Order: sequence, then structure tokens, then C-alpha cells
Amino acid sequence: MSKVKKVVLAYSGGLDTSVILKWLRDVYQCEVVTFTADIGQGEELEPARAKAKQFGVKEIFIDDLREEFVRDFVFPMFRANAIYEGEYLLGTSIARPLIAKRQIEIARKVKADAVAHGATGKGNDQVRFELGYYALEPNIRVIAPWREWDLTSREKLLAYAETHGIPVEMKKKKGSPYSMDANLLHISYEGRILEDPAKEPEESMWRWTVSPEKAPNRAEYLDLAFRKGDIVAVNGKKLPPAKVLETLNQLGGRHGIGRLDLVENRFVGMKSRGCYETPGGTIMLKAHRAIESITLDREVAHLKDDLMPRYAALIYNGYWWSPERVALQTLIDQTQQVVNGWVRVKLYKGNVIVVGRDSKTDSLFDPTIATFEEDQGAYNQADAAGFIRLNALRMRIAANLKRKKS
Repeated sequence: MSKVKKVVLAYSGGLDTSVILKWLRDVYQCEVVTFTADIGQGEELEPARAKAKQFGVKEIFIDDLREEFVRDFVFPMFRANAIYEGEYLLGTSIARPLIAKRQIEIARKVKADAVAHGATGKGNDQVRFELGYYALEPNIRVIAPWREWDLTSREKLLAYAETHGIPVEMKKKKGSPYSMDANLLHISYEGRILEDPAKEPEESMWRWTVSPEKAPNRAEYLDLAFRKGDIVAVNGKKLPPAKVLETLNQLGGRHGIGRLDLVENRFVGMKSRGCYETPGGTIMLKAHRAIESITLDREVAHLKDDLMPRYAALIYNGYWWSPERVALQTLIDQTQQVVNGWVRVKLYKGNVIVVGRDSKTDSLFDPTIATFEEDQGAYNQADAAGFIRLNALRMRIAANLKRKKS
């Protein structure tokens, strides 16, 4: 292979990528350009810049992608009501295609001949990053240190960091810090005690949410306005996408909403236990399904539900940029043209409870037909007899045949 002259590293400033920064320069003898995506992790940004400067990095990119992240990735995903394996709201998965996209853009800008990431050889993120790289720049060279070096555990990484004077957040005397990933949609935790799926997470681990036991004893109500499937206002105040999610995170976190302890099936084949906090996303999903319940045609809604697991798996497995995901998104977005109105939810001790929904322009709920009271002839109940007999026809035929055989 030709020598690498310049590589763009997806750099969080955490343990893994801080070690990788030093390792790339030592092993590949190349110039390293760091790229840190600001997608809502907040406090990680300036330490990342400081660490990069400390090691003599000349080109440091810290890009504010929060609005693009929510507008072009999170919101489209929530239009599909996407959840993986019935529980996971895909907080890590949906951030990777945006990071890959911007990383390739920077590689073109600085004329780099390679890109690098800090995903391990056991995880999903290596697939997500690299499928994105190749979809957007098919001939790019990819360096994945976890598949090359002999630093095969987090303890070895900590030792390497200590030897080379690399500062590590949350360094503890008894073992490694959690492996964490944060963005505007969620924060995830892996490692340490979580590697035993029988053990309950430490309460001190959680960062965004209070425990339901310590949440307020008084419920809080929210009115969420939707336009074409996206939340555009909270309690009557119009907000841009990133601010919507930020606001819902704060409100949900205060009420202990959005904690998840999950054993999931990774794309590479193993089972993995992780914990997640997704307060705003949990509220969004519940509210979005509520507004769809009165605005979507029955068969359209059921078709969406049929397609959702496939769509969610595409995102989880790293196929955001695939033609099949784009095709599904086109269908999903078309269904959202009528998803307009408002939803009222009640937040209380870890629960999101829908208590009202309405659409002045697109509601298919007709109270004159649905009523238990006099419907003034809007619905002829006698019509149901023929409907039921026709739908029972195949079962009646089968039952008669069974009776003849007995």
C-alpha cells in the first residue's frame, strides 16, 4: 500500500481517539487532522481542541452540526417511528452517517488520502463509519487502529495514555471509565459493571436523568405542535429542530424519562449490553405516534409499521446512505404531509402519557361516526353484518370441511 501522508481522524477527545491520535503519528508517520463533530455533547469540545493542540495538530476542525443533525437525521428517523429490537431509539446509530459525511468533506478540503475512526473491531460503529465513507468517497483509504494495534483492552489503553501523558476523563483507580457516546439525542454507556447483564447499573452512572423515585411528585404537561411529522413548537413557542430536542431533553430528564437497559444484537454477530438515556426522543416518539393516530389513513399507518423494523435495522447496521434507505425515506416523508396538529403529553416519574391530540386541518377522526350516542344516520350498523360474514367466509369453508372429515 502507498504511504499515508495525511489522515482525517474522527476525534472525540475521549480515551480511544486520544490514544489513536498519538498512535497514528507514531506508526504511520503521517500528518493528522482532527475533526470533532459538535452534535450536542457539549463539554467534550474544548478538551478535544486542547488535547489536539497539545500533540501539535495543525489543522483542527470542530464543527457545529447540531442543527443539521436534528433536522436532517434525527427528525427524518422519527418520522418513521424507528426503534431497533422494540426498544432502542438509535441514538448512536443515527449520528454516524453525519460524522462520516463531514469527515469526507474535510478530507477533500485538506487533500487527505485517508480517514480514521476509533470504533473497535467488535462493534457496530466501524461498519457504520466505513459504509458511510465508501458510499460518499468510494476510493478513500480507511485506518481502523482497533483492528491493527495490540492495545486489546481498555486497561491497556489507560496504561498507554498514562505513559504518553494523555489526560483521560473520569479516570478511576478501580478499572476503566465507561465507554460513553453522547449527542443531542442520547447518551450511551458500555463496559465496567454493564458487561455483566445480571447486574443493575450504578445510579451514579446516569448523567441526564434523575431516577423516577427522585422525580417531581407533580406531573408536568407539554403541548407539542407538529408540521409534516416534525415538532415545530413546544408549549406554543416555535423552536428550531435542535432547540426542540434540547428542550425536551431537559424536561424529560427532570422527570426521569428515557432510561433504557438493553441487551441488543450487534450487526457483527454478538450480543451486547448497553444503557441509554434518551429523554427527548422518548417524548418525541410517543407524541409522534399520537398525532399520526388521527391523521394517517389506517392502511398507510399499518404499512409504516410493517416497514419500520426494516428501516430501523438499516440505520442500526449503517446503511443510511444506501439506496433502499433513501427509497424508504421518500415513502415515509410522503406519508407525513398530513401529519399536522398538536399533542398534549403528561410527564410523570419516568412516564410519557398522551392525554390529548388534535388536528384542525388533517384529522380523520370523525366524532359523528365514532360516537356511542345517536349518530344521526352517519353509520348504518346493519352494514356490519355483511362485512363480518364476508370476512368469515374462508373460516366457515374450512370449518365445514373439517366437520365433513370428522
